[in-house]
Amino acid sequence: MKPTGPQEAATDMRTAQAPQVAQPTDHQKQPSALDRAGGTKGLVYSALPVAAFVVANSLRGLKVAIIASAAVALAIAVERLVRKESLQPALGGVFGVVIAAGISWYTGSAKDFFLIGIWASLAGAILFLLSVLVRWPLAAVLYSATTGKGTVWRSDKRSRLYYDIATLAMATIFGARFVVSKWLYDADEIGSLGVAKIMMGFPLLAVGLLVVAWAARASDKRLKALGLLPAKRA
Repeated sequence: MKPTGPQEAATDMRTAQAPQVAQPTDHQKQPSALDRAGGTKGLVYSALPVAAFVVANSLRGLKVAIIASAAVALAIAVERLVRKESLQPALGGVFGVVIAAGISWYTGSAKDFFLIGIWASLAGAILFLLSVLVRWPLAAVLYSATTGKGTVWRSDKRSRLYYDIATLAMATIFGARFVVSKWLYDADEIGSLGVAKIMMGFPLLAVGLLVVAWAARASDKRLKALGLLPAKRA
């Protein structure tokens, strides 16, 4: 055995005394369904312009409601800018509120503030459903696009089934939004429309993303077992 000199011994001692940095586990790296939907802050940010519109409309009328909702959306964008957070969600929210408010202003009907969201929900339900029928489930397509894992999932029947289930769950969520919102729209229930938009927005989206996350994990696990995906390095 080669004798250890003073320099080597000192190096070994420093190495032994150096604090070990804990490696994050896969569980720690994975964001929750709520995080994927924008987190608690995203939930609040999406609800505030709608709540401002409904409250202001009931108290002061349509014009004040439009101004209030647009002002709240703009204030959220400014707040994110000051905090140096991503502006993309805020700008999307401002754009959506401005379009919805413009339609409501043009028609003179407060309930038309929710019109785009209603028909967008129907379009989303149809799109997710059609993607399953053409054997390209949208949950898998979007997941693959964001992770860069390609379309290897198409080579495994069970993986396609997982993603079909997740995509149908998303189609059901969008379909439920449309049915409930359209019924309230036809009944002129403006306050209930606002509540439905908030309650069936981020919370339901988080549930849908939870199903998508389950499908992705189940598919990746199976594909790795089949040797179609490389095993994650330790």
